[in-house]
Amino acid sequence: MPMQKIGKMSLKNSGGFVTRVYFTYLDDDGNKIMTTKNNGDLLLGQTQTIDPATLGVPDGSMVYLYAFVVWGTDNEAKRAFIYEKGNANIANWVITGTTLNNDLGLTNISS
Repeated sequence: MPMQKIGKMSLKNSGGFVTRVYFTYLDDDGNKIMTTKNNGDLLLGQTQTIDPATLGVPDGSMVYLYAFVVWGTDNEAKRAFIYEKGNANIANWVITGTTLNNDLGLTNISS
């Protein structure tokens, strides 16, 4: 089955901490690259929806959501998607737990 294409990803922070959204993606040589930009602090109860290109992900890349947890343990999504600029699909994630024991889960894919 081919990988699902998305145009954006969202993260809802349901954890007791501050997090920042980054992305990791595979370059043309298969190396995993982490974006150097983020979308700012995401506080408890907030949701951010982000087009990966705004943080430097090239169109057509295999992309993962990466949640940087301030003063805690970061969490990278286990599931990857193909980023396609302008695609209507949004991969919706939620992060829960505490700084040192958190879970990142895919809730759904919406359009």
